[in-house]
Amino acid sequence: MPYIHQRPAWPKLSWNSSKVLPLLAEVRHLQGRFLGSMESLGFDLRNEATLAALTADVIKSSAIEGEKLNADQVRSSIARRLG
Repeated sequence: MPYIHQRPAWPKLSWNSSKVLPLLAEVRHLQGRFLGSMESLGFDLRNEATLAALTADVIKSSAIEGEKLNADQVRSSIARRLG
Protein backbone atom coordinates (compact mmCIF):
# COMPACT_ATOMS: atom_id res chain seq x y z
CA MET A 1 0.00 0.00 0.00
CA PRO A 2 1.50 3.36 -0.95
CA TYR A 3 1.98 6.22 1.48
CA ILE A 4 -0.97 8.58 1.58
CA HIS A 5 0.93 11.30 -0.32
CA GLN A 6 1.66 8.80 -3.11
CA ARG A 7 -1.98 8.10 -3.88
CA PRO A 8 -3.32 9.50 -7.18
CA ALA A 9 -6.04 11.55 -5.48
CA TRP A 10 -3.64 13.29 -3.08
CA PRO A 11 -4.46 15.73 -1.47
CA LYS A 12 -8.18 15.26 -2.25
CA LEU A 13 -8.93 12.60 0.31
CA SER A 14 -12.14 10.77 0.97
CA TRP A 15 -13.02 8.09 3.48
CA ASN A 16 -15.84 5.90 4.62
CA SER A 17 -16.95 7.25 8.00
CA SER A 18 -18.76 4.04 8.90
CA LYS A 19 -15.40 2.23 8.74
CA VAL A 20 -13.18 4.93 10.21
CA LEU A 21 -15.26 6.10 13.18
CA PRO A 22 -15.41 2.76 15.02
CA LEU A 23 -11.63 2.45 14.70
CA LEU A 24 -11.10 5.98 15.99
CA ALA A 25 -13.46 5.30 18.89
CA GLU A 26 -11.51 2.18 19.82
CA VAL A 27 -8.18 4.01 19.63
CA ARG A 28 -9.54 6.83 21.79
CA HIS A 29 -10.84 4.31 24.33
CA LEU A 30 -7.47 2.55 24.48
CA GLN A 31 -5.71 5.91 24.74
CA GLY A 32 -7.86 6.81 27.74
CA ARG A 33 -7.09 3.50 29.41
CA PHE A 34 -3.39 3.99 28.75
CA LEU A 35 -3.44 7.50 30.21
CA GLY A 36 -5.30 6.21 33.26
CA SER A 37 -2.63 3.57 33.75
CA MET A 38 0.08 6.18 33.41
CA GLU A 39 -1.53 8.25 36.17
CA SER A 40 -1.19 5.33 38.57
CA LEU A 41 2.52 4.89 37.85
CA GLY A 42 3.69 8.07 39.47
CA PHE A 43 5.45 11.16 38.18
CA ASP A 44 8.99 9.84 37.52
CA LEU A 45 7.95 6.68 35.72
CA ARG A 46 5.37 8.59 33.68
CA ASN A 47 8.01 11.10 32.56
CA GLU A 48 10.36 8.25 31.66
CA ALA A 49 7.66 6.59 29.56
CA THR A 50 6.88 9.89 27.82
CA LEU A 51 10.55 10.45 27.06
CA ALA A 52 10.90 6.92 25.65
CA ALA A 53 7.80 7.31 23.47
CA LEU A 54 8.91 10.69 22.10
CA THR A 55 12.41 9.38 21.41
CA ALA A 56 11.05 6.38 19.53
CA ASP A 57 8.70 8.61 17.54
CA VAL A 58 11.51 10.95 16.45
CA ILE A 59 13.79 8.04 15.50
CA LYS A 60 11.07 6.30 13.48
CA SER A 61 9.96 9.51 11.77
CA SER A 62 13.53 10.23 10.76
CA ALA A 63 13.96 6.68 9.46
CA ILE A 64 11.01 7.24 7.12
CA GLU A 65 12.95 10.15 5.64
CA GLY A 66 16.06 7.98 5.31
CA GLU A 67 17.97 9.52 8.21
CA LYS A 68 19.47 7.46 11.01
CA LEU A 69 19.70 9.40 14.26
CA ASN A 70 21.62 8.48 17.38
CA ALA A 71 19.02 7.43 19.97
CA ASP A 72 21.08 8.71 22.92
CA GLN A 73 21.47 12.13 21.34
CA VAL A 74 17.76 12.34 20.50
CA ARG A 75 16.83 11.28 24.02
CA SER A 76 19.19 13.86 25.54
CA SER A 77 17.83 16.62 23.34
CA ILE A 78 14.22 15.80 24.18
CA ALA A 79 15.03 15.55 27.89
CA ARG A 80 16.63 19.01 27.82
CA ARG A 81 13.59 20.48 26.07
CA LEU A 82 11.22 18.86 28.56
CA GLY A 83 13.27 20.13 31.48
